[in-house]
Amino acid sequence: MSQYQDFHGKIVWVTGAAQGIGYHTALAFHQAGAQVIGFDLRFHDNQGYPFICHTLDVADAHQVKTLCQRLLAEQPRLDVLVNGAGILRIGATDELPPEEWQACLAVNAGGAFNLFQQTLPVFRQQRAGAIVTIASNAAHAPRIGMSAYGASKAALRSLCLTVGLEMAPYGVRCNIVSPGSTDTEMQRSLWHTPDAEQAMINGFPEQYKLGIPLRKIAQPQEIAATVLFLASDLASHIVMQDIVVDGGATLGA
Repeated sequence: MSQYQDFHGKIVWVTGAAQGIGYHTALAFHQAGAQVIGFDLRFHDNQGYPFICHTLDVADAHQVKTLCQRLLAEQPRLDVLVNGAGILRIGATDELPPEEWQACLAVNAGGAFNLFQQTLPVFRQQRAGAIVTIASNAAHAPRIGMSAYGASKAALRSLCLTVGLEMAPYGVRCNIVSPGSTDTEMQRSLWHTPDAEQAMINGFPEQYKLGIPLRKIAQPQEIAATVLFLASDLASHIVMQDIVVDGGATLGA
């Protein structure tokens, strides 16, 4: 077993753990030996989750405070926090309902803020721990029809860099993973034709959107592997970094 795959004895919290990247991240930590607690708005009844699951609306600060304080009273240590909860709302800026704009900000950026409020004192007291937040390459390049999503992920990115700066003196490492197109339920909701995946790989010049140089979209396990690396001792001197995992779609931006 390689070093970064061994999380035995570690306590890991993952938000957005019911499906997609969050689920595969929680599963990877579980398979690496960690005690994983997953959070999500709803879990699928027909899917067996091998980790502990708690229903939680990360956008609700009161819910987050109540649940986090209860869990931390039961187990006052936390080794890794993964902010994986996120939603997608698309539409032209002047046609997007205000409530969808607010929802994107509340979940994508506000959810991480709410978790930070409850967990940073624990990390600071421990003087150890790792935080990995899943943002998006949409925070690095504008996308037509994604003003709410892109803005919320850019706000999330800025928030996490600030937290990284605040927590580094305490030995707590805060980093970001920014995926591009990944084979998840969220991604597939955007595909409406048989060739939609290949079209995304090829790019959309009329939208000023480049294709993917690696000629494939990511699998969620590939994003999870990057999260585990950043949470591991192999990344012991990495802090305040944003690793873009998008097959080259943003050309290193």
